[in-house]
Amino acid sequence: MRLRHIGALTAMLGLLCVPAHADGSRDISRDTLAPNDGWASDAGGTTGGSTADDAHVFTVRDRGELVRALDGGSATPKIIRIAGTVDANTDDDGDRLDCADYATDGYGIGRYLAAYDPRTWGSAKPSGPQEEARQASAARQAERIELAVGSNTTIVGLGDNAVLKGASLQLKGADNVIVRNLELRDAYDCFPVWQPNTGGLGDWKTAYDNIWLRGATHVWIDHVTLSDKGHPDHVEPTYFGRNYLRHDGLLDITNASDLVTVSWSRFADHDKAMLIGNGDTATGDRGRLRVTLHHNEFESVVQRAPRVRFGQVHLYNNRYVVPADAHDYRYSIGVSTESAIHAENNAFHTPGHIEVADLVKSWNGTALHQSGSLFNGYPVDLLAIYNAYNSGSERDLTADVGWTPTLHTKIDSAETADRAVARGAGAGRLP
Repeated sequence: MRLRHIGALTAMLGLLCVPAHADGSRDISRDTLAPNDGWASDAGGTTGGSTADDAHVFTVRDRGELVRALDGGSATPKIIRIAGTVDANTDDDGDRLDCADYATDGYGIGRYLAAYDPRTWGSAKPSGPQEEARQASAARQAERIELAVGSNTTIVGLGDNAVLKGASLQLKGADNVIVRNLELRDAYDCFPVWQPNTGGLGDWKTAYDNIWLRGATHVWIDHVTLSDKGHPDHVEPTYFGRNYLRHDGLLDITNASDLVTVSWSRFADHDKAMLIGNGDTATGDRGRLRVTLHHNEFESVVQRAPRVRFGQVHLYNNRYVVPADAHDYRYSIGVSTESAIHAENNAFHTPGHIEVADLVKSWNGTALHQSGSLFNGYPVDLLAIYNAYNSGSERDLTADVGWTPTLHTKIDSAETADRAVARGAGAGRLP
């Protein structure tokens, strides 16, 4: 169906504008971030597309309509309401595309594995016909699923079941963006690349995050659900002794992005959930990467919830759930180069084989402030336990992160927040 803005739909078809909830409750699409609600409320706040005129308010039901509404990532104020399920892996006629449709130039996973088997290829970076074919195939998929989001944009889901499937929302250099009440699922990479020298044993690297902030500022992400639903990585095969990963991050905040608030959202069933700061040598990130994470749920997440470099990150009133059948749990809070994480009143639920000391991991980190933490219902001092258990292998962390958060909503006890987040975090759960 040809894309139409809300005013045209009303005039031409005599339909009422669709409210942000199908049950007729309030329209959230012109909401702005409340004062003092985390870092994104600083320096003028975050208003998204709230000033959009009627000609730039869209309801979209398929990829084509979404692409036209995004307008190539333009900075024109716009509101985009997603109705139902929008699948990015579709052609211009709306027909479903799978990995075979993107493959070109003779690419095939069997041929790729044969070409770069470490026993014959060695440890050199892949090159030659099959790697070139992989790159060409990957470019065809990227053209469909990477969607540029420009400044002054609000993207909201309508009702309780709005889904954006297979897409990677790219906020590159964008300012003043809001994403709310939306499930973002399965940013699936058809063409991972083999990296022989990663981690000593080699590994597969994938290309897409569900949402990727690069140099983005003033971003509010609220009541979203992000997961690998449909294609969990743990059921993928093993090639060259490594899991054939198909997903990268759920939400990555990198390249000097700044002033971000992530609230009341759910991160689930994934390996590397959230990276804040993408390199130890990215010194341009100093003074940036200021992020608030509050009232979020991290369930069945292996690692990076989040992992932080350089940024001042306020992590409060979040809920962590590691299920009994967790696949290869590694850690929750990653303390890396020059990070300054201020964590307070977070609740952790884990099975018996995971200990308090497992919750934190450090790479060149120096400090972690923590207070009010609950571990399986009992108060714990994450910092003291981390230092006691890891002093032989990693340097102790101090409690002085050099700053004290002032921009935040009411900070509840970990017990109170734990119950509230279990009930209210994620898409379709707006109060």
